[in-house]
Amino acid sequence: MKILQTPDERFLGLPDWPYEPKYTILKSSQSADAINLRIHHIDTGAGKSGETILCMHGEPSWSFLYRKMIPKFVEAGHRVVAPDLIGFGRSDKPTETSDYTYERHVDWMTEWLTSNDLKNLTLVCQDWGGLIGLRLVAAMPERFARVVAANTFLNTGQGAPSEGFMAWRKYSQETPVFNVSAIMQGGCKVKPLDEKVRAAYDAPFPDDTYKAGARVFPTLVPISTDYASAQENIEAWKSLRKFDKPFLTAFSDSDPVTAGGERYFQREIPGCAGQAHTTIVNASHFLQEDAGEEFADVVNKFVTSTK
Repeated sequence: MKILQTPDERFLGLPDWPYEPKYTILKSSQSADAINLRIHHIDTGAGKSGETILCMHGEPSWSFLYRKMIPKFVEAGHRVVAPDLIGFGRSDKPTETSDYTYERHVDWMTEWLTSNDLKNLTLVCQDWGGLIGLRLVAAMPERFARVVAANTFLNTGQGAPSEGFMAWRKYSQETPVFNVSAIMQGGCKVKPLDEKVRAAYDAPFPDDTYKAGARVFPTLVPISTDYASAQENIEAWKSLRKFDKPFLTAFSDSDPVTAGGERYFQREIPGCAGQAHTTIVNASHFLQEDAGEEFADVVNKFVTSTK
């Protein structure tokens, strides 16, 4: 396995991103040839409330996606931890698409979470942040106090994926130029994104050799029951159907990829009962960009009401 690390200078001068990078080395890496991998995260806030917010991003973004929300969480007294998935942000980037599997990502993030001994977590997850984060909740429910799911899903291949997702999957594999900032712009209602913000989303990827993870991610979602990780997700749902801690959905009103998915969570997960589920209006797939401050207020209110 060949690994690339994005040069640090690519991350200089990012707007609204004053955080010092922290790294965890996965000493028992799941890679085929046992190469250690480095996962980046930010860790900020004094945690006076006793609560820790775990912000998990999706594709092709990185923890920078939460920059509008993190200050609001810190202001409310919470500690905030936001990692970059392998292949994204400041984390290591294997160069071959075959290096990336759904189960490896779950294993990598499980090892990262346990190595940092994170507990009493409020998971805030969107896109692949839910596909991986909810697997962590299913496997280690004792480490989570509550969950906020936004524009995400945990596919088992038992139902037809949305037309929006299949269109994105097709595009991701066929486009000759995988333009990350353009993809981010396409998933936002805010138009245009500031040029410095677009540059920040492009920063992790100096050239196409760094984009193997971003390219392959859409193909890792199980779209039939014989797909890789479909059975593992079916097993995860057995655990989630017993999760009775507070679980909130905060989907946006204009996401063609996950529209309507909140109803499945609300129906299947006991912790959804009686919660103030909300719809973030005038926001598309990347609601953290379109309505980050509003989304943060929803999370803060949820944490306070369920302590």
